Amino acid sequence: MDKFMERAVQLAFDNVQDGGQPFGAVLMKDNEIFTEGVNELHKTHDVSGHAELLAIRRAQRKLKTDDLSAYTMYASGEPCPMCLTAMYFAGIEIVYYCASIEQAAQSGLGKSAMIYKELQRERLERSIKMEHMPLKDGQEDPMKLWRK
Repeated sequence: MDKFMERAVQLAFDNVQDGGQPFGAVLMKDNEIFTEGVNELHKTHDVSGHAELLAIRRAQRKLKTDDLSAYTMYASGEPCPMCLTAMYFAGIEIVYYCASIEQAAQSGLGKSAMIYKELQRERLERSIKMEHMPLKDGQEDPMKLWRK
């Protein structure tokens, strides 16, 4: 195990001792740690307070950019769908993880596995009801404004 994964796992271990979930993340570039994060749901009561998302937010804030394509993520656990999506948006191309989604589920942390399965379903088959509501006639379209 390399030093970046060791750090991510140590962050996860420390977070469990602090009352949190076993997830830590390290974002690195040029063989150095740039930012870190741990799941802070137990402190912030914010479901988006995942380790990887916090590491990404901190890096983007420091750099004042959305583009993290030159960075690599090390995560103590396989990223959930939300974190993985954020990595796609940020341009992160390499992610290393330690514990798998299946291992997390065996430890009682099974939402990620459920959500990955849910996302494979057609919209109408998902457990969350989603309904398309188009713009009203004459209503200004923010997408058209963006294209301009």
